[in-house]
Amino acid sequence: MGKATGFMEYDRQEESWIPEKERISNFQEFHKHPDENTRKCQAGRCMDCGVPMCQSAIELKGMVTGCPLHNLIPEWNDEINQEHYEHALSRLLKTSNFPEFTGRVCPALCEKACVLGSLDGNPVTIHDNELFLIEKAFENGWMTPKIPKIRSGKKVAVIGAGPAGLAVADQLNHRGHLVTVYEREDRIGGLLMYGIPNMKLDKKIVERRRKLMEEEGVVFQTGCDIGKDVDFAGLQKQYDAVILCCGAKKARTLNVAGSEECEDIYYAVDFLKSATKDLLRRQKDEWTISAKGRNVVIVGGGDTGNDCLGTCIRQGAKSVTQLEMMPKPPEKRTADNPWPEWPKVLKTDYGQLEAIQIFGADPRIYETTVKDLITEQGKLKAIRTVKVRFENRILKEIKGSEKEIKCDMMLIAAGFTGCEDYVAKACNVNVTKRGTVETAEGTYHTSVPGVFAAGDMRRGQSLVVWAIAEGRHCAAEADRYLMGYTPLT
Repeated sequence: MGKATGFMEYDRQEESWIPEKERISNFQEFHKHPDENTRKCQAGRCMDCGVPMCQSAIELKGMVTGCPLHNLIPEWNDEINQEHYEHALSRLLKTSNFPEFTGRVCPALCEKACVLGSLDGNPVTIHDNELFLIEKAFENGWMTPKIPKIRSGKKVAVIGAGPAGLAVADQLNHRGHLVTVYEREDRIGGLLMYGIPNMKLDKKIVERRRKLMEEEGVVFQTGCDIGKDVDFAGLQKQYDAVILCCGAKKARTLNVAGSEECEDIYYAVDFLKSATKDLLRRQKDEWTISAKGRNVVIVGGGDTGNDCLGTCIRQGAKSVTQLEMMPKPPEKRTADNPWPEWPKVLKTDYGQLEAIQIFGADPRIYETTVKDLITEQGKLKAIRTVKVRFENRILKEIKGSEKEIKCDMMLIAAGFTGCEDYVAKACNVNVTKRGTVETAEGTYHTSVPGVFAAGDMRRGQSLVVWAIAEGRHCAAEADRYLMGYTPLT
Protein backbone atom coordinates (compact mmCIF):
# COMPACT_ATOMS: atom_id res chain seq x y z
CA MET A 1 0.00 0.00 0.00
CA GLY A 2 1.10 3.58 -0.56
CA LYS A 3 4.33 3.97 -2.49
CA ALA A 4 6.35 0.75 -2.32
CA THR A 5 9.55 2.56 -1.39
CA GLY A 6 7.92 5.54 0.31
CA PHE A 7 8.91 4.53 3.81
CA MET A 8 12.56 4.68 2.74
CA GLU A 9 12.27 7.91 0.74
CA TYR A 10 10.23 10.15 3.04
CA ASP A 11 10.84 11.11 6.65
CA ARG A 12 7.92 11.35 9.02
CA GLN A 13 6.46 14.86 9.00
CA GLU A 14 3.73 15.58 11.53
CA GLU A 15 1.44 18.57 11.63
CA SER A 16 3.31 21.42 13.29
CA TRP A 17 1.97 23.52 16.13
CA ILE A 18 1.69 27.29 16.39
CA PRO A 19 4.49 28.43 18.79
CA GLU A 20 3.54 28.32 22.48
CA LYS A 21 3.84 32.03 23.24
CA GLU A 22 1.69 32.86 20.23
CA ARG A 23 -1.07 30.31 20.70
CA ILE A 24 -1.74 30.95 24.40
CA SER A 25 -3.23 34.34 23.54
CA ASN A 26 -6.41 32.65 22.29
CA PHE A 27 -8.47 29.45 22.30
CA GLN A 28 -8.16 28.73 18.58
CA GLU A 29 -7.01 25.32 17.34
CA PHE A 30 -3.21 25.41 17.30
CA HIS A 31 -2.36 22.81 14.65
CA LYS A 32 -0.88 23.95 11.33
CA HIS A 33 -1.93 21.64 8.50
CA PRO A 34 0.69 20.66 5.87
CA ASP A 35 0.00 21.14 2.18
CA GLU A 36 -1.58 18.44 0.06
CA ASN A 37 1.66 17.24 -1.48
CA THR A 38 3.22 16.69 1.95
CA ARG A 39 0.20 14.65 3.03
CA LYS A 40 0.40 12.60 -0.17
CA CYS A 41 4.04 11.76 0.59
CA GLN A 42 3.20 10.90 4.20
CA ALA A 43 0.49 8.50 3.06
CA GLY A 44 3.08 7.01 0.70
CA ARG A 45 5.14 5.94 3.73
CA CYS A 46 2.50 3.28 4.49
CA MET A 47 4.04 -0.14 3.90
CA ASP A 48 2.46 -3.16 2.25
CA CYS A 49 2.45 -5.00 5.60
CA GLY A 50 1.60 -8.64 5.66
CA VAL A 51 -0.31 -8.03 8.89
CA PRO A 52 -1.32 -4.36 9.26
CA MET A 53 -1.32 -4.11 13.06
CA CYS A 54 -2.61 -0.53 12.88
CA GLN A 55 -6.16 -1.55 11.97
CA SER A 56 -6.67 -4.30 14.56
CA ALA A 57 -7.36 -3.55 18.22
CA ILE A 58 -5.15 -5.99 20.13
CA GLU A 59 -5.07 -6.27 23.91
CA LEU A 60 -1.63 -6.91 25.37
CA LYS A 61 -0.98 -6.91 29.13
CA GLY A 62 -4.28 -5.16 29.77
CA MET A 63 -3.54 -2.35 27.30
CA VAL A 64 -4.99 -2.05 23.80
CA THR A 65 -2.95 -1.10 20.76
CA GLY A 66 -4.29 -0.67 17.24
CA CYS A 67 -7.54 0.93 16.08
CA PRO A 68 -10.73 0.02 18.01
CA LEU A 69 -12.76 0.95 14.93
CA HIS A 70 -10.71 -1.40 12.71
CA ASN A 71 -10.25 1.44 10.22
CA LEU A 72 -9.01 0.27 6.81
CA ILE A 73 -5.87 2.38 7.19
CA PRO A 74 -3.60 0.87 4.50
CA GLU A 75 -6.41 1.16 1.96
CA TRP A 76 -7.16 4.83 2.44
CA ASN A 77 -3.47 5.68 2.78
CA ASP A 78 -2.95 4.12 -0.63
CA GLU A 79 -5.82 6.11 -2.11
CA ILE A 80 -4.50 9.37 -0.61
CA ASN A 81 -1.07 8.67 -2.06
CA GLN A 82 -2.64 8.20 -5.49
CA GLU A 83 -4.81 11.32 -5.01
CA HIS A 84 -8.00 9.25 -5.21
CA TYR A 85 -9.50 11.25 -2.38
CA GLU A 86 -13.16 10.34 -2.79
CA HIS A 87 -12.27 6.64 -2.91
CA ALA A 88 -10.16 7.14 0.22
CA LEU A 89 -13.09 8.85 1.93
CA SER A 90 -15.43 5.95 1.16
CA ARG A 91 -13.00 3.51 2.81
CA LEU A 92 -12.60 5.76 5.85
CA LEU A 93 -16.33 6.28 6.37
CA LYS A 94 -17.01 2.56 6.07
CA THR A 95 -15.73 2.06 9.63
CA SER A 96 -15.51 5.55 11.14
CA ASN A 97 -18.51 7.80 11.82
CA PHE A 98 -16.67 10.93 12.94
CA PRO A 99 -13.08 11.16 11.64
CA GLU A 100 -13.13 14.91 12.30
CA PHE A 101 -13.26 14.14 16.04
CA THR A 102 -10.79 11.27 16.24
CA GLY A 103 -8.45 13.07 13.83
CA ARG A 104 -8.16 15.80 16.44
CA VAL A 105 -8.36 14.17 19.87
CA CYS A 106 -7.47 10.48 19.49
CA PRO A 107 -4.05 9.50 20.94
CA ALA A 108 -3.48 7.45 17.78
CA LEU A 109 -3.50 3.88 19.05
CA CYS A 110 -3.04 2.94 15.38
CA GLU A 111 0.31 4.70 15.12
CA LYS A 112 1.64 2.95 18.22
CA ALA A 113 1.00 -0.37 16.45
CA CYS A 114 2.36 0.71 13.04
CA VAL A 115 4.91 -1.80 11.72
CA LEU A 116 7.08 1.03 10.40
CA GLY A 117 7.20 2.41 13.93
CA SER A 118 8.69 -0.87 15.09
CA LEU A 119 11.50 -0.50 12.56
CA ASP A 120 12.56 3.12 12.87
CA GLY A 121 10.43 4.55 15.66
CA ASN A 122 8.70 6.89 13.19
CA PRO A 123 5.30 5.41 12.28
CA VAL A 124 3.08 6.59 9.45
CA THR A 125 1.19 9.82 10.27
CA ILE A 126 -2.16 7.99 10.30
CA HIS A 127 -3.79 10.45 12.69
CA ASP A 128 -2.91 13.48 10.53
CA ASN A 129 -3.82 11.69 7.30
CA GLU A 130 -7.29 10.92 8.66
CA LEU A 131 -7.93 14.55 9.60
CA PHE A 132 -6.62 15.79 6.24
CA LEU A 133 -9.00 13.47 4.40
CA ILE A 134 -12.19 14.31 6.29
CA GLU A 135 -11.53 18.04 6.23
CA LYS A 136 -10.88 17.89 2.47
CA ALA A 137 -14.21 16.10 2.14
CA PHE A 138 -16.07 18.84 3.98
CA GLU A 139 -14.25 21.58 2.05
CA ASN A 140 -15.10 19.99 -1.32
CA GLY A 141 -18.76 19.36 -0.48
CA TRP A 142 -18.50 15.58 -0.45
CA MET A 143 -20.08 15.28 3.00
CA THR A 144 -23.67 15.64 1.85
CA PRO A 145 -26.74 14.32 3.73
CA LYS A 146 -27.41 10.64 3.16
CA ILE A 147 -31.12 10.31 3.91
CA PRO A 148 -32.47 6.75 4.17
CA LYS A 149 -34.79 5.92 1.27
CA ILE A 150 -36.85 3.54 3.39
CA ARG A 151 -37.88 3.97 7.04
CA SER A 152 -38.50 0.94 9.26
CA GLY A 153 -41.14 2.63 11.38
CA LYS A 154 -39.20 1.66 14.51
CA LYS A 155 -38.53 4.47 17.00
CA VAL A 156 -35.36 4.61 19.07
CA ALA A 157 -34.45 6.95 21.93
CA VAL A 158 -30.77 7.59 22.59
CA ILE A 159 -30.00 9.12 25.98
CA GLY A 160 -26.82 11.17 25.80
CA ALA A 161 -25.28 12.99 22.83
CA GLY A 162 -21.62 12.24 23.48
CA PRO A 163 -19.51 10.28 20.96
CA ALA A 164 -21.14 6.94 21.82
CA GLY A 165 -24.67 8.32 21.60
CA LEU A 166 -23.91 10.13 18.35
CA ALA A 167 -22.45 6.93 16.84
CA VAL A 168 -25.52 4.92 17.87
CA ALA A 169 -27.83 7.57 16.41
CA ASP A 170 -25.84 7.83 13.17
CA GLN A 171 -25.82 4.07 12.60
CA LEU A 172 -29.48 3.45 13.43
CA ASN A 173 -30.68 6.46 11.47
CA HIS A 174 -28.84 5.28 8.35
CA ARG A 175 -30.42 1.86 8.93
CA GLY A 176 -33.82 3.53 8.58
CA HIS A 177 -35.02 3.81 12.17
CA LEU A 178 -36.48 7.03 13.58
CA VAL A 179 -33.95 8.26 16.13
CA THR A 180 -34.36 10.93 18.79
CA VAL A 181 -31.36 11.88 20.93
CA TYR A 182 -31.95 13.37 24.39
CA GLU A 183 -29.17 15.51 25.87
CA ARG A 184 -29.24 17.28 29.24
CA GLU A 185 -26.84 20.06 28.21
CA ASP A 186 -27.79 22.94 25.93
CA ARG A 187 -25.59 21.59 23.12
CA ILE A 188 -24.79 18.11 21.85
CA GLY A 189 -21.36 16.49 21.99
CA GLY A 190 -20.90 15.45 25.63
CA LEU A 191 -17.22 15.73 26.48
CA LEU A 192 -16.53 16.64 22.84
CA MET A 193 -18.36 19.89 23.54
CA TYR A 194 -17.81 20.57 27.24
CA GLY A 195 -14.86 18.39 28.25
CA ILE A 196 -12.27 18.94 25.52
CA PRO A 197 -11.06 22.56 25.20
CA ASN A 198 -11.67 24.57 22.08
CA MET A 199 -7.96 24.71 21.14
CA LYS A 200 -8.01 20.91 20.69
CA LEU A 201 -11.47 20.66 19.14
CA ASP A 202 -13.19 23.79 17.83
CA LYS A 203 -16.88 23.57 18.76
CA LYS A 204 -17.83 24.61 15.23
CA ILE A 205 -16.74 21.11 14.22
CA VAL A 206 -19.30 19.54 16.56
CA GLU A 207 -22.05 21.90 15.36
CA ARG A 208 -21.14 21.09 11.75
CA ARG A 209 -21.74 17.39 12.43
CA ARG A 210 -24.99 18.13 14.24
CA LYS A 211 -26.29 20.02 11.20
CA LEU A 212 -25.45 17.09 8.91
CA MET A 213 -27.10 14.54 11.19
CA GLU A 214 -30.25 16.66 11.49
CA GLU A 215 -30.44 16.96 7.71
CA GLU A 216 -30.26 13.16 7.59
CA GLY A 217 -33.21 12.82 9.97
CA VAL A 218 -31.82 12.56 13.51
CA VAL A 219 -33.79 14.62 16.04
CA PHE A 220 -31.93 16.23 18.95
CA GLN A 221 -33.71 17.26 22.13
CA THR A 222 -31.31 19.32 24.27
CA GLY A 223 -31.92 20.53 27.82
CA CYS A 224 -33.66 17.22 28.61
CA ASP A 225 -32.32 15.46 31.70
CA ILE A 226 -33.60 11.91 32.10
CA GLY A 227 -34.85 11.34 35.63
CA LYS A 228 -35.43 15.05 36.14
CA ASP A 229 -37.02 16.66 33.07
CA VAL A 230 -38.06 13.47 31.30
CA ASP A 231 -39.72 10.36 32.76
CA PHE A 232 -37.84 7.23 31.70
CA ALA A 233 -40.90 4.95 31.99
CA GLY A 234 -42.69 7.27 29.58
CA LEU A 235 -39.83 6.96 27.09
CA GLN A 236 -40.00 3.17 27.24
CA LYS A 237 -43.67 3.30 26.25
CA GLN A 238 -43.02 5.78 23.45
CA TYR A 239 -40.01 4.05 21.84
CA ASP A 240 -39.29 0.53 20.57
CA ALA A 241 -35.78 0.62 22.08
CA VAL A 242 -33.88 2.91 24.43
CA ILE A 243 -30.09 3.21 24.43
CA LEU A 244 -28.19 4.70 27.36
CA CYS A 245 -25.03 6.64 26.50
CA CYS A 246 -24.80 9.00 29.47
CA GLY A 247 -21.07 8.67 30.06
CA ALA A 248 -19.13 8.04 33.27
CA LYS A 249 -19.30 11.52 34.77
CA LYS A 250 -19.15 10.70 38.46
CA ALA A 251 -15.86 12.40 39.32
CA ARG A 252 -13.34 10.82 41.69
CA THR A 253 -13.16 12.91 44.84
CA LEU A 254 -10.08 14.21 46.66
CA ASN A 255 -9.72 12.24 49.88
CA VAL A 256 -8.58 15.22 51.95
CA ALA A 257 -10.38 16.76 54.93
CA GLY A 258 -12.26 19.94 54.00
CA SER A 259 -11.96 19.50 50.23
CA GLU A 260 -15.71 19.07 49.70
CA GLU A 261 -16.51 22.33 51.50
CA CYS A 262 -13.73 24.53 50.09
CA GLU A 263 -15.09 26.94 47.47
CA ASP A 264 -11.71 27.26 45.74
CA ILE A 265 -11.63 23.58 44.70
CA TYR A 266 -13.32 22.49 41.48
CA TYR A 267 -13.69 19.31 39.50
CA ALA A 268 -11.88 19.48 36.17
CA VAL A 269 -15.01 18.68 34.16
CA ASP A 270 -16.87 21.62 35.76
CA PHE A 271 -13.97 23.98 35.15
CA LEU A 272 -13.55 22.96 31.49
CA LYS A 273 -17.29 23.09 30.83
CA SER A 274 -17.52 26.53 32.38
CA ALA A 275 -14.63 27.85 30.26
CA THR A 276 -16.16 26.54 27.03
CA LYS A 277 -19.59 27.97 27.86
CA ASP A 278 -18.02 31.37 28.53
CA LEU A 279 -16.20 31.22 25.19
CA LEU A 280 -19.37 30.25 23.33
CA ARG A 281 -21.12 33.23 24.94
CA ARG A 282 -18.21 35.35 23.65
CA GLN A 283 -17.21 36.29 27.17
CA LYS A 284 -13.47 35.87 26.99
CA ASP A 285 -11.77 37.36 30.08
CA GLU A 286 -15.09 37.20 31.93
CA TRP A 287 -14.70 33.71 33.31
CA THR A 288 -17.33 32.11 35.53
CA ILE A 289 -14.51 30.07 37.11
CA SER A 290 -11.29 32.00 36.63
CA ALA A 291 -7.64 31.03 37.08
CA LYS A 292 -6.46 34.57 36.30
CA GLY A 293 -3.72 35.72 38.70
CA ARG A 294 -4.06 32.58 40.84
CA ASN A 295 -1.64 29.88 41.96
CA VAL A 296 -3.31 26.77 40.58
CA VAL A 297 -2.65 23.15 41.54
CA ILE A 298 -4.03 20.44 39.28
CA VAL A 299 -4.42 17.00 40.85
CA GLY A 300 -3.98 14.51 38.01
CA GLY A 301 -1.36 14.09 35.32
CA GLY A 302 -3.49 12.71 32.48
CA ASP A 303 -5.05 14.29 29.40
CA THR A 304 -7.76 16.06 31.40
CA GLY A 305 -5.16 17.54 33.73
CA ASN A 306 -3.21 18.74 30.69
CA ASP A 307 -6.34 20.34 29.24
CA CYS A 308 -6.89 22.16 32.54
CA LEU A 309 -3.28 23.31 32.41
CA GLY A 310 -3.65 24.77 28.91
CA THR A 311 -6.90 26.47 29.89
CA CYS A 312 -5.41 28.00 33.06
CA ILE A 313 -2.48 29.40 31.08
CA ARG A 314 -4.86 31.03 28.57
CA GLN A 315 -6.88 32.52 31.40
CA GLY A 316 -3.73 34.12 32.84
CA ALA A 317 -2.83 31.94 35.85
CA LYS A 318 0.05 33.20 37.98
CA SER A 319 1.46 29.68 38.37
CA VAL A 320 0.33 26.14 37.67
CA THR A 321 1.55 22.92 39.30
CA GLN A 322 0.43 19.47 38.22
CA LEU A 323 0.56 16.61 40.73
CA GLU A 324 0.92 13.00 39.57
CA MET A 325 0.85 10.02 41.94
CA MET A 326 2.66 7.70 39.54
CA PRO A 327 6.45 7.69 38.94
CA LYS A 328 7.87 9.62 36.01
CA PRO A 329 7.80 7.34 32.95
CA PRO A 330 10.98 6.57 31.00
CA GLU A 331 11.69 8.59 27.86
CA LYS A 332 12.08 5.45 25.73
CA ARG A 333 10.53 1.99 25.75
CA THR A 334 11.99 -0.41 28.26
CA ALA A 335 12.80 -4.05 27.52
CA ASP A 336 9.58 -5.23 29.19
CA ASN A 337 7.45 -2.88 27.05
CA PRO A 338 8.20 -3.93 23.46
CA TRP A 339 6.31 -3.02 20.28
CA PRO A 340 3.38 -3.37 19.56
CA GLU A 341 2.37 -2.80 23.18
CA TRP A 342 1.19 0.67 24.10
CA PRO A 343 4.40 2.61 24.84
CA LYS A 344 4.58 3.49 28.54
CA VAL A 345 6.88 6.44 27.96
CA LEU A 346 6.98 10.08 28.98
CA LYS A 347 4.50 12.25 27.09
CA THR A 348 4.92 16.00 27.23
CA ASP A 349 1.70 17.40 25.79
CA TYR A 350 0.75 20.85 24.56
CA GLY A 351 -0.17 22.21 28.00
CA GLN A 352 3.08 21.11 29.60
CA LEU A 353 5.07 22.55 26.68
CA GLU A 354 3.27 25.86 27.15
CA ALA A 355 3.98 25.84 30.89
CA ILE A 356 7.68 25.18 30.26
CA GLN A 357 7.80 28.20 27.94
CA ILE A 358 5.77 30.51 30.20
CA PHE A 359 6.94 29.47 33.67
CA GLY A 360 10.37 28.11 32.78
CA ALA A 361 9.91 24.59 34.15
CA ASP A 362 7.92 21.42 33.68
CA PRO A 363 4.82 21.84 35.91
CA ARG A 364 4.58 18.15 36.82
CA ILE A 365 5.61 16.77 40.20
CA TYR A 366 5.62 12.96 40.27
CA GLU A 367 4.87 10.48 43.06
CA THR A 368 3.13 13.22 44.99
CA THR A 369 -0.37 13.82 46.36
CA VAL A 370 -2.23 16.29 48.55
CA LYS A 371 -2.07 15.64 52.29
CA ASP A 372 -3.66 18.76 53.79
CA LEU A 373 -5.31 22.03 52.83
CA ILE A 374 -4.14 25.31 54.34
CA THR A 375 -6.97 27.85 54.51
CA GLU A 376 -7.69 31.26 55.99
CA GLN A 377 -11.31 32.21 56.69
CA GLY A 378 -12.49 29.49 54.34
CA LYS A 379 -10.21 30.56 51.49
CA LEU A 380 -7.55 28.21 50.12
CA LYS A 381 -4.03 29.64 50.58
CA ALA A 382 -1.71 26.65 50.20
CA ILE A 383 -1.55 22.88 50.27
CA ARG A 384 0.73 20.43 51.99
CA THR A 385 1.90 17.63 49.71
CA VAL A 386 3.53 14.31 50.49
CA LYS A 387 5.60 11.91 48.38
CA VAL A 388 4.02 8.51 47.79
CA ARG A 389 4.85 5.13 46.31
CA PHE A 390 2.98 1.92 45.62
CA GLU A 391 3.90 -1.15 47.64
CA ASN A 392 2.03 -4.30 46.63
CA ARG A 393 -0.51 -2.04 44.88
CA ILE A 394 -1.13 -0.10 48.10
CA LEU A 395 -0.34 3.61 48.11
CA LYS A 396 2.03 4.49 50.95
CA GLU A 397 3.16 7.92 52.13
CA ILE A 398 6.87 8.58 52.58
CA LYS A 399 7.41 10.02 56.03
CA GLY A 400 9.24 13.32 56.24
CA SER A 401 8.54 14.20 52.58
CA GLU A 402 5.88 16.83 53.25
CA LYS A 403 6.15 20.11 51.36
CA GLU A 404 4.05 23.28 51.26
CA ILE A 405 2.98 24.76 47.91
CA LYS A 406 1.20 28.06 47.30
CA CYS A 407 -2.29 27.33 46.07
CA ASP A 408 -5.43 29.47 45.98
CA MET A 409 -7.23 27.35 43.37
CA MET A 410 -7.27 23.59 42.95
CA LEU A 411 -8.61 21.48 40.07
CA ILE A 412 -9.32 17.79 40.57
CA ALA A 413 -8.56 15.85 37.39
CA ALA A 414 -8.29 12.41 38.98
CA GLY A 415 -10.68 10.59 36.67
CA PHE A 416 -14.18 9.21 37.07
CA THR A 417 -15.73 6.36 39.02
CA GLY A 418 -18.72 5.51 36.83
CA CYS A 419 -22.10 6.81 35.78
CA GLU A 420 -24.00 9.23 37.95
CA ASP A 421 -26.25 7.57 40.52
CA TYR A 422 -29.47 9.40 39.65
CA VAL A 423 -29.23 8.36 35.98
CA ALA A 424 -28.91 4.63 36.74
CA LYS A 425 -31.67 4.88 39.33
CA ALA A 426 -34.03 6.73 36.97
CA CYS A 427 -33.45 4.08 34.27
CA ASN A 428 -33.84 1.22 36.78
CA VAL A 429 -30.77 -0.62 35.45
CA ASN A 430 -28.32 -2.70 37.43
CA VAL A 431 -24.91 -1.21 38.14
CA THR A 432 -21.57 -3.03 38.53
CA LYS A 433 -19.10 -2.62 41.39
CA ARG A 434 -17.15 -0.28 39.10
CA GLY A 435 -20.12 2.06 38.88
CA THR A 436 -20.91 1.22 35.25
CA VAL A 437 -24.20 -0.06 33.87
CA GLU A 438 -24.33 -3.85 33.93
CA THR A 439 -24.88 -5.59 30.62
CA ALA A 440 -25.16 -9.28 29.74
CA GLU A 441 -21.72 -10.75 29.16
CA GLY A 442 -20.38 -9.90 25.73
CA THR A 443 -23.42 -7.77 24.85
CA TYR A 444 -24.89 -4.29 25.27
CA HIS A 445 -28.22 -5.48 26.76
CA THR A 446 -28.97 -4.08 30.22
CA SER A 447 -31.05 -5.81 32.88
CA VAL A 448 -34.15 -4.08 31.44
CA PRO A 449 -35.63 -5.59 28.23
CA GLY A 450 -35.34 -3.26 25.26
CA VAL A 451 -32.81 -1.05 27.01
CA PHE A 452 -29.17 -1.02 25.91
CA ALA A 453 -26.04 0.77 27.13
CA ALA A 454 -22.83 1.83 25.39
CA GLY A 455 -19.77 4.01 25.74
CA ASP A 456 -18.24 5.11 29.04
CA MET A 457 -21.52 4.35 30.81
CA ARG A 458 -20.96 0.66 30.06
CA ARG A 459 -17.20 0.48 29.58
CA GLY A 460 -16.02 3.03 32.13
CA GLN A 461 -13.88 6.10 31.51
CA SER A 462 -12.13 5.67 28.17
CA LEU A 463 -11.22 7.30 24.86
CA VAL A 464 -13.44 8.98 22.27
CA VAL A 465 -12.50 6.33 19.70
CA TRP A 466 -13.61 3.57 22.08
CA ALA A 467 -16.92 5.37 22.69
CA ILE A 468 -17.56 5.50 18.95
CA ALA A 469 -16.68 1.82 18.58
CA GLU A 470 -19.02 0.96 21.46
CA GLY A 471 -21.79 2.98 19.82
CA ARG A 472 -21.40 1.12 16.54
CA HIS A 473 -21.47 -2.32 18.16
CA CYS A 474 -24.43 -1.38 20.36
CA ALA A 475 -26.34 -0.07 17.34
CA ALA A 476 -25.90 -3.44 15.63
CA GLU A 477 -27.32 -5.26 18.67
CA ALA A 478 -30.24 -2.87 18.97
CA ASP A 479 -30.98 -3.25 15.26
CA ARG A 480 -30.96 -7.03 15.58
CA TYR A 481 -33.38 -6.70 18.52
CA LEU A 482 -35.70 -4.49 16.45
CA MET A 483 -35.52 -6.29 13.11
CA GLY A 484 -34.43 -9.84 13.87
CA TYR A 485 -31.20 -9.43 11.87
CA THR A 486 -28.70 -6.66 11.09
CA PRO A 487 -26.29 -5.66 8.33
CA LEU A 488 -24.55 -3.27 10.74
CA THR A 489 -21.09 -4.00 12.09
